[in-house]
Amino acid sequence: MTKLHLGGQAVIEGVLIRSPHHYSVAVRKPDGSISVKRERIKSSKLQIAKVPFFRGVFALWDTLDIGFRALVYSANESSGENEKLGKTEVFATVGLSILLAVALFIALPFYLSVLVAKNNSLLFNVIDGLLKAAVLVGYLFVISLFPDVKVMFQYHGAEHMAIHSYEAGKGNTVKDIRRFKTMHPRCGTSFLLFVLLLGIIVFSVVHFENLALRFASRIILLPVIAAISYEVLKFSARHSESLLAKPFILPGILLQKITTKQPTDRQIEVAMASVEDVLEGEKAG
Repeated sequence: MTKLHLGGQAVIEGVLIRSPHHYSVAVRKPDGSISVKRERIKSSKLQIAKVPFFRGVFALWDTLDIGFRALVYSANESSGENEKLGKTEVFATVGLSILLAVALFIALPFYLSVLVAKNNSLLFNVIDGLLKAAVLVGYLFVISLFPDVKVMFQYHGAEHMAIHSYEAGKGNTVKDIRRFKTMHPRCGTSFLLFVLLLGIIVFSVVHFENLALRFASRIILLPVIAAISYEVLKFSARHSESLLAKPFILPGILLQKITTKQPTDRQIEVAMASVEDVLEGEKAG
């Protein structure tokens, strides 16, 4: 049987695993049990959603939508019966996170680049891109020191290990999964680095002398850069053993040394439950 393409992400006290037609979220509840929810993915009927480069934009939106719903579910299941969170609270938190991301990863590097190389477009774009990468690495390192974030990074590691085990056909016990690495070439962490590095190239071609237009282009062209990055990620993941792809994969793998941690057996069990459930969904059709 052909192996399915699985992806996923860590959520609050749990793991989301996505297959071609379903996604399952498994969450460790306060009483120690594992709660699992599965939903069928509604694929876009637009033909353009399957066209290379355009499909990256649709895939990104789809990932954000599913991730948001999974976060709401995991927040409620992990908090217990008396602390249910509504979509409004989670949406507000996500909104604030987006504003923080724009401030940290776009506005701050842009401002510092203006101070150093305002009138040199090539130097400006290089400094802007490198500062974004530095801020990203620094930010991830700092938050990885927080206990709650460390737990989520452990679930992130469990997600990757469970997918590795499935792809290798090595079984689905904790012992089977424990032998695999926490890093994976298809991780969204690699996607973020592709966005940063490709941004240097794109903004070297599309450049405005007006600072307001130059800053606006960083936001407006983000979907375009994301679409290109999506294609690069898919290529590098398909050819992960190729010497040509390894330079693209290595930076993301190195960054995952921060964003993934060795999980506990109980966390691996949650990842296993999510993988098993989504595979059941695919078998059922």
